[in-house]
Order: sequence, then structure tokens, then C-alpha cells
Amino acid sequence: MRLLHKTLLSGLLVVAIFAIYAAAQSKSKTGLSLSEKVQNLVDMNAKKPLLRFNGPKFREYVKSAPRNYSMIVMLTALAPSRQCQICRHAHDEFAIVANSYRFSSTYSNKLFFAMVDFDDGSEVFQLLRLNTAPVFMHFPAKGKPKGADTMDIHRVGFAADSIAKFVAERTDITIRIFRPPNYSGTVAMITLVALVGSFLYIRRNNLEFLYNKNLWGAIAVFFCFAMISGQMWNHIRGPPLVHKSQNGGVAYIHGSSQGQLVVETYIVMFLNAMIVLGMILLIESGTPKIHNKNRIMAMTGLVLLTVFFSFLLSVFRSKAQGYPYSFLFK
Repeated sequence: MRLLHKTLLSGLLVVAIFAIYAAAQSKSKTGLSLSEKVQNLVDMNAKKPLLRFNGPKFREYVKSAPRNYSMIVMLTALAPSRQCQICRHAHDEFAIVANSYRFSSTYSNKLFFAMVDFDDGSEVFQLLRLNTAPVFMHFPAKGKPKGADTMDIHRVGFAADSIAKFVAERTDITIRIFRPPNYSGTVAMITLVALVGSFLYIRRNNLEFLYNKNLWGAIAVFFCFAMISGQMWNHIRGPPLVHKSQNGGVAYIHGSSQGQLVVETYIVMFLNAMIVLGMILLIESGTPKIHNKNRIMAMTGLVLLTVFFSFLLSVFRSKAQGYPYSFLFK
């Protein structure tokens, strides 16, 4: 009887060990459970609003089931050796969206933001068949990503507002963007006021230059250049400096009439300035002066006006799709 009891205990012990081993093997094959995944993501999100994944983490939390949450993933290449000039700026905009969501009232465990750097997970790029960066993708809670789950940054850019709109379209979660305070403008204004005040104080006994028409004319023209080139739009919307073109290079002109880039603003300002300079030279060439000098001014003004107006028309044509007219350049 005692021997039978020992035999039964030994058998139960073997069965228990086998069951534990089988459970461990099953878990190692299937990965983490859904509750473990969500809890791990929430814990990581509490430390960093923007999660950074490598290849194994991407497969575990993004590609493998089960999953009841959506993931917005940015695939990028931040290393200087990769020479991705816009990846850093795109990362900053993406981080603004992730931070805005993490500390908003709409935050939940149904949506997470993550990034995969090429140097941390090159196999992810191979898995998704990507050869460019940056790329923003939505991985839904159920099913595989479709074509609309990849953000078209060539058309809408990658500003934080554009990313938030893309997230709202794919997940029905609205994110209000909160940008960190930027005091550079305030500091610059205070510095400018201090310099102007100091200059006026030093020249307080000789302020005749304030009645100089050319000075005030130059200031007025510069203000007009700044306004018509889109500086106010930049201040309100905060567009990126540049973005990626369709062939993988750097685009300095936004391809849509609904957006613009910071560099584009200065390009348009320069083109307008050259056109105005050409007009001034043409007008001044008609005043009574030395004949040869008038001819040189007229020819120079005509060349400036023709060439740079053609460039400006070409920029407008590239933004207004279907605009039929051009001059010297297409």
C-alpha cells in the first residue's frame, strides 16, 4: 500500500513537471499573452511617450497576435552616416504628437506610438519591403495594414498636425497638438528692442536719419517680402524645414498648394526681391542720366525681371497642379 502511494506521488510529480514544461514551451512559441503585452506597453509608455523598438520587439508587440491595440510606427534612420537630412526633423514632429497624446485626456491603452531606427532593426525594413525613410505606418488592432495605413508624406508633409490628422483618420482618436514653448522669438524681440533703443540713445542728438525716405522704403519693402512669402503662415502652422521627395531626395518646394516649407518661404522671398530689383532698375533707367549707364541698368533690370519671374511662375506651376502656363522654365 505504501509502495503504491509512493508510485502515485511520483507519477503525479512527473505529470506536473511535464505540464509546467509544456506550458513553458507553449509560451516560448506563442510569445507574451495579450494582457502581458498591454501591461508592458503601458509600463514603457509611462517612462517614454515614444517607444523605441528593435527587430524582436517590433515582431512581439506590432506584428504578432494577439493584439487589441493600434500602433503608429515611424521607420527612420537617424544616424548621421545614413545621411537622412529630414529624419531628425520628422522624429521631432512625431515626438510632439506622441507627447501630446500621452498627456492628453484621450490617452488609453488602445493606441501606442513607436519608432524603429534602421540601425536597430534593419530586418524590419526588409520585412516591410522599405528602402526609404522616414515612413509613418498604422498597424490596426485587427488585420494587416492596408495602403491607406501608410501616411503620404509627399502630399501632406510630416508636420505634427498632419500626423495627428492621419492618426484621427485611421483610429478615430483625436489628438490636440501641444508644442513645447519656444522662447527664441521672445528673446530675439527683446534683443532687437534693446539694440534699437541703445542705438537711438547713442544718436539722440542726431536723429535726422529717421526722416530718410530710403530707409523707411527699404523697411516697408522687406516687410512686404516677409508677408507675401508666407512667414505668417509658417508662424501659425509650424511647417517642416524640408521634406522627402518622391524619389527619396530632399524637397525644398511643397508639392501642394495647401502647404509650404520653411525653405520654400525664403526661396519665394528671394525671387520676389530679385523681381522688385529688376523693376527698380527698369524704372531708374528712364531717369535723365548717362546714356550708356541707363542702357546697362535697363538690360540688367530686364534680365532680372524675366529670369526670376520665370522661376516664380515655375514654382507656382509645380504647386498648382494643372496650371498650363510657363515662361522660360517648366
